[in-house]
Amino acid sequence: MVMMGIGRMVVSLKSKLRSLKTMKKDYDKVEKSESMRVEIRSRKARKLIERTLKIADSPTSKTFAF
Repeated sequence: MVMMGIGRMVVSLKSKLRSLKTMKKDYDKVEKSESMRVEIRSRKARKLIERTLKIADSPTSKTFAF
């Protein structure tokens, strides 16, 4: 008896999940322009430089001067 109840519950959950998947709104993927790509790269570069300087300026960092 309990197995049949669990089976029905699983089937109802699967159908609810399927209905949720179909309710998702589709959207058009925006293609990145060259200027967007440059902006993303420059942001990543700034973050990398910021992290590097923070480590270099830290009094506890073990950096080597070559």
